[in-house]
Amino acid sequence: MIGQFIRNERDQELITLAEKHRIELSEYAEMIDKDATVPSHIIDNMKMSGLTALPVPEQAGGRSMTLYELVLIQEELGKGEASAALSIGWHLGILKDLHDRKPWAEETYAKLCNDVVNGSIINRAQTEEETGDPTRGGLPATIATPVEGGYTITGRKTFTTLSPHLDQVIVKATCEGVPADFLVSMNSEGVQLEKTWDTLGMRGTRSDDLILNNVFVQTGALLETYDKERKTKALPPAWLLHIPAVYLGIAEAARVEALNFVSSYQPNSLDTPLKDVPHIQDKFGKIALSLVTARHFLYSVADQWDRYPEERMMMQPQLFAAKHQAVSSAMEAVDLSMRIVGGRSLMKKNKLERLYRDVRAGLHNPPSDELTLQVLGMSQFKE
Repeated sequence: MIGQFIRNERDQELITLAEKHRIELSEYAEMIDKDATVPSHIIDNMKMSGLTALPVPEQAGGRSMTLYELVLIQEELGKGEASAALSIGWHLGILKDLHDRKPWAEETYAKLCNDVVNGSIINRAQTEEETGDPTRGGLPATIATPVEGGYTITGRKTFTTLSPHLDQVIVKATCEGVPADFLVSMNSEGVQLEKTWDTLGMRGTRSDDLILNNVFVQTGALLETYDKERKTKALPPAWLLHIPAVYLGIAEAARVEALNFVSSYQPNSLDTPLKDVPHIQDKFGKIALSLVTARHFLYSVADQWDRYPEERMMMQPQLFAAKHQAVSSAMEAVDLSMRIVGGRSLMKKNKLERLYRDVRAGLHNPPSDELTLQVLGMSQFKE
């Protein structure tokens, strides 16, 4: 079903690249879920193929990936194994965000791009127990203290996705009363991971706690600060569309699983396979309607972001709504797929059992449903 959203040869090239990784992810999906981690060779293969460097500017060795292309790739990966797809999506999405906003000093960004082209994996570390969802605007409990030649950073971060594979992490800390981002090497003295990740779904993201104990970074590691005035002028986080794309991938995997089942299963009470039963066809019709609506919404919003840069500051409601719609549709599609397959879909050996657990995590990825509704509601008074 994703084929109708491939617009040109470049899209097809990127889908072909993502498909190779999707096949590998499918082969290791059960292992990733069981062990709650993504094998290193899978990440290494993504580096070697150039997938992890796609958002880097072309002049720096990447492909200057667009938001539409990010969504396209993430949905394809999500069909293979969702937690690995979501994990690498944070890396890709952050690079896309940096490419769009260009918030850092030129030499700092250039060095990061070079590191990524040479295999570095990055993520942000923002969430804390004390502050909860970072989109709520709480002041980080992690503290960066100015010292001679730089800063020392102390604190604990939760939900540090892809933690075993990270080379560098962008840490949000409070510095002299305002939030600020710092680039920290995972090899720095005082950096450690605590294995806290043991969840119902999306187990392979390995989103453990990151502990920083008096970690020294040089002055140039301060990337950007977030005072109130700057926050009001910030671009909406379009790069977060990598998240709903993965959940549409989960839904598509569930649809195919259910389709394969009804095409081959024929109980002895029927003269034909289940696929010919009217109420089964109705359920597939509901799945198709739900997914085609969510896909057109998601891809059109991504396309608008790419094509009309002058409109980006006004796009937060559409971006948030696209995520909400995609996740809601994905959950409905997985639920209907399980109703089609029946009680056997609850068994551990059935792929749908894992897809059900994974798709539920979409409710807890940013932006939250209540924040989305708040943003949409407030937007009505600005018209």
